[in-house]
Amino acid sequence: MSALTLAARDSGTMLRRNLLHARRYPSLTLNLLLTPVVLLLLFVYIFGDVMSAGIGGGGADRAQYIAYIVPGILLMTIGSTVVGTAVSVSTDMTEGIIARFRTMAIHRGSVLVGHVIGSVLQAVMSVLLVGAVAVAIGFRSTDATPLEWLAALALLVLFATALTWVAVGMGLVSPNAEAASNNALPMVLLPLLSSAFIPVDTMPGWFQPIAEYQPFTPAIETLRGLLLGSEIGNNGWLTLAWSLGLVTLGYFWSTAKFNHDPK
Repeated sequence: MSALTLAARDSGTMLRRNLLHARRYPSLTLNLLLTPVVLLLLFVYIFGDVMSAGIGGGGADRAQYIAYIVPGILLMTIGSTVVGTAVSVSTDMTEGIIARFRTMAIHRGSVLVGHVIGSVLQAVMSVLLVGAVAVAIGFRSTDATPLEWLAALALLVLFATALTWVAVGMGLVSPNAEAASNNALPMVLLPLLSSAFIPVDTMPGWFQPIAEYQPFTPAIETLRGLLLGSEIGNNGWLTLAWSLGLVTLGYFWSTAKFNHDPK
């Protein structure tokens, strides 16, 4: 059996293992999924009229604010989902199963690949569920072409892959599941400091660089442009650069840590 075939077979086995874990213990995924759903409902039904009036500079229009906020909530969903990945990886590392895997004739990288693919699939499913809630409360994207929908899906998958590799690294360096959850908390907080809820140019001047020079803001603006037809500008290239940079960083960080034999 060739090395590539062995790697594919073992990665598939580890993927099934992680998906079975997610199915048997869904509470973590559901708890993380609850955060973006609650924020979506809160900002639409409690703050929607006020926020839309402030953004538009005119009368309150909740439907307009739903359209504005949904792209940010979808990317926040990915950030929330990958927190579970960090916890899952840390649990594997601290409960002894990885030590057992190291003694078996399996491809060394298949453990991490299984976690990454499983997490990306869960993130996409979570985005679809949150998207369904958004549609149910009034979100519409009538102007997006099939090509733009495909590009939006590709963006979500790429961004999920990037954040997942970083979350895997966080899980590997965490001494326990609680620490892994805390280390991955920026994945949830950064969308709150981005253009997800209000435009960057309406923020205080000293805070605008914090919101602008981070991965979530260009990704949100790109997704907003694809789904709603707003101006994308350089945000598409910035999103691609951030995503590829995070994938590279997360991959080499995770594999280096994982391949380092424990003392």
